[in-house]
Amino acid sequence: MLAGKRVKGFLSDVTGVLYDSSHGGGAAISGSIEAVKKVCEFLNYFYQLYAESKVKFLSNESTATREEFVRKLEKLGFELKPDDLITPAPSCAKYIKEHNLRPHLLVYDDVIPEFDECDFSNPNCVVVGDAEENFTYENLNKAFRLLHGNPDIPLLSLGTGKFYQRTDGPCIDVGAFTTALIYATGCKHIEMGKPSKEYFNNALEALGEKAEDVVMIGDDICSDIGGAQKLGMRGIQVRTGKYM
Repeated sequence: MLAGKRVKGFLSDVTGVLYDSSHGGGAAISGSIEAVKKVCEFLNYFYQLYAESKVKFLSNESTATREEFVRKLEKLGFELKPDDLITPAPSCAKYIKEHNLRPHLLVYDDVIPEFDECDFSNPNCVVVGDAEENFTYENLNKAFRLLHGNPDIPLLSLGTGKFYQRTDGPCIDVGAFTTALIYATGCKHIEMGKPSKEYFNNALEALGEKAEDVVMIGDDICSDIGGAQKLGMRGIQVRTGKYM
């Protein structure tokens, strides 16, 4: 319940909450564009009282850069900026640089620019995202061979979702491929997206708020709501996306 508790910021999932994805760009979920506008109007209206109020969109999207993702959402009618979005690829690239890692990427081609500043020579970690058609046996086996027998090489995953909702039906997500590699190699796994504690803490840092003052909105009861509640946030599950 939100009654009687001050809300200083909102985090919202994107896929399954704002829109259902597809290869053609996807479709906005009924009422979502208006809902985003109302939340922003609410924050603007109470700006003098809640000067620190904010809203960010937290997604495990790993098939596009934030700039490309924003352009796609703009075509659907949403008014967002890249800074409004928190996605795992930039967080992963930052982690890689901070820990002097050199990645082997098993990701969708369009998200590779997020890793432009990384050193790819002699890889000492594997990054797995929603690679879609790049999830071939050959590509998975390359990742497997790097991890197999090399306990010091970690697997960094851009989320661990089981599936996501697309306009043509549910689609297998990166979590299934991540689990296969972990099972086959026994490698060290570092999760860079939801529902990891580090990812939600990064979102709270971006908001500049404490967990108890923030509400998370999502369609995934485990990744969105459960992950947020473990840190002390409140959660609202929508009846769209995975809920359907």
